[in-house]
Order: sequence, then structure tokens, then C-alpha cells
Amino acid sequence: MAHVPSLDAAGEVETRRPYILCRDLFKIYKRAELEVVALRGVDLTVRTGEVAAIVGASGSGKSTLLNVLSGLDRPSAGQVMVGERDLLNMPDSELVRYRRLEVGFVWQATSRNLVPYLTAQDNIEMPLALSGTDIASRHRRSQELLAALDMTEKADRYPQQLSGGEQQRVAIGVALANSPPLLLADEPTGELDTENANRIFDLMRRVNQLFGTTVVVVTHYPGVAEHVDRVIHIRDGRISSESFLEPTFQKDGENVLREYIVVDGAGRLQLPQDYIAQMQLQGLAQADIEERIVTLEPPPKAPGSSSPQGAAEDK
Repeated sequence: MAHVPSLDAAGEVETRRPYILCRDLFKIYKRAELEVVALRGVDLTVRTGEVAAIVGASGSGKSTLLNVLSGLDRPSAGQVMVGERDLLNMPDSELVRYRRLEVGFVWQATSRNLVPYLTAQDNIEMPLALSGTDIASRHRRSQELLAALDMTEKADRYPQQLSGGEQQRVAIGVALANSPPLLLADEPTGELDTENANRIFDLMRRVNQLFGTTVVVVTHYPGVAEHVDRVIHIRDGRISSESFLEPTFQKDGENVLREYIVVDGAGRLQLPQDYIAQMQLQGLAQADIEERIVTLEPPPKAPGSSSPQGAAEDK
């Protein structure tokens, strides 16, 4: 469902700072003598309590963005705020505390999420033990999470005794053990069939509603829009568009998925590739605005050319 901004008592649109705020975010990896720019000026906001999905082709920067938000990677430049934390300028000691207590992470490969010689309950209690939580409180929290994840009856089973979907449910419990306000997941359903994938997304929505956890998930799952508030599309290291399920107001009550191009704080936008092909845009374009409608078209005469280009427009 699309988000409708809430109104305060005076009827004004509420303008609280989002829980995640990225402005002109860059991440550059240096490999030998080469530099790879994985993120190229990302602007992103995620509200407190929102469930958002990030989608994009391989190499588009989505996993890099998730790693930056989790504190696993340091941003190269720009602004990255998660809650009150400035991830760009945070000392290493604070970054360790942030990763331990303020963000939970679920990997695609279940082997990275669970300790094979611990039961489901023990896996969930391990982060609590590492943070110094007493035994009684650890038991209460693990039982609460196992119940929320429909895993109470399998609390004493080891990972190899669980199905792939059950292992990912326990992995969500491990990620939420210390009650972090943010849950991040990188392709959590990549190794699951459709039925189990739907169940994992439903459980993420459930923990979001039960605990108020903000959830951001990177995924290729085609049906993800049915399970999240917003789908964020990333291309070539920038946020290109966002999609929302919006009501059609028809009798059948079905929703339609609408995609909107993102214009960032610097006025940059990414046109879909099929638009560029249809408009025959190559390097230069003319832009005009009239009554809030922006018209783009190729210049009538390309610089250095004696023949005009064919005109096309997008409204």
C-alpha cells in the first residue's frame, strides 16, 4: 500500500526526519590500480517502521547499499544517517556497537546465519549472551521470537534438521534477538521456493507490526511488491525509480503497481532505457516546462552536424 503522509493536529503534513537518510552517497572500491564506483550519489529515505524492498540487476549497487547501512562497509563520501547515527563519521568502537545492537542482518546463505551445532533456540540466544543479557531474559526473548516465527515446536532442533524456510525463520529470530530497530536482509528468499518465500516475507511483515522494526530487504523476488510498503529500484549505483501498489477503486478491489521516476536532491533522474531508445537521446536533450509538464526532446540540430535530428518527446 502506498504511504500517505500523516497529518499533525493543525492539519499540516508531518515532516519528521526519516529513520534512514542518505544524501549524495558514494562508495568506491579500490582493486589494485582500479577504482570501482559502486554507489554514485544515492539519495534515499526510509521512514521509521517502513518495510521497503531494494531491487535491481546484478552489479547495480543494491547489496553495497545494504552493506553500508549495516555498518559492514564504510561509505566513501556523502551523508548516511541511521537513527541518530552518522555512519560516515562513526568511530570504529561505536560501529561495532551499532552492528551488535542496532541492526540485525539476514544473509541469503543460511550457513552464514546459524551456528550448526546450536539448536534453534540457542542460536537466537547467542547474540543475547554476547551482549551480556541474563539467562532468564534470554529465554523470554527467544521464546517470544520463536512464537512470532511459528517455530516454538522446533526450538530444540539443529539447523540440519530444519528445512530451508525454517532455517531462514530462525535466522530472522537471530537478527532480532537484541531488539534492533532496523532489520536488513540480503536475498533472504533466494534459495527458497515460492511458497516459502511468501511465508518469509509475511513473517517480516509480522515482526514489523509486532515490534515496530524498520525492514529493508534486497531481493530479486518478483512478487515482493505484495509484501512491502515500497519497492526501490536501483540502477548503475543510483536510485532510479520507486514502485507502489495503489488501489484502482474497482469493484474487484485489486491494486495496480505504479512506478515513479525519482528526482534526487541535485535534480538528477534516470529515464528508463526504452524511453531513451524511443526518443533517440544521445548525450544532449532539450527540456521545456509548461503547466508543470516537462517535455524532453533531442535538439533540432546536433552540435557539429549539418542535419537535424528527428524530434521526439516524452510527457
